[in-house]
Amino acid sequence: VQLQASGGGLVQPGGSLRLSCAARRFSLGNNAIGWFRQAPGKEREGVSAIKNFDDSTFYANSVKGRFTISADKSENTVYLQMNNLKPEDTAVYYCAAGFPTLPLLDYEYEYWGQGTLVTVSS
Repeated sequence: VQLQASGGGLVQPGGSLRLSCAARRFSLGNNAIGWFRQAPGKEREGVSAIKNFDDSTFYANSVKGRFTISADKSENTVYLQMNNLKPEDTAVYYCAAGFPTLPLLDYEYEYWGQGTLVTVSS
């Protein structure tokens, strides 16, 4: 199982980025994909998740209304569209796959991709 996260970069406050999590050697199927982030000096936190068997989505309160998670099962890829970015969104973002009961908790996931850095700064 491989997860490839990409799409990070430097963006000004109020800007947008779209992160991608490409799954290799397994299909999205019945699992869930979660996005997590870790800012310098802080613990990793759950940002958003999607359960692929019913397309249910989950968001941290801090990103509701600004971030949108979606899955393209034909491409085996999950996207995180991030709009109206704020400096406090600056972090390394990770995607993970698993069968979580609580989709925004990192210990519920088995497989992790490498991170992609998002920097929000003017």
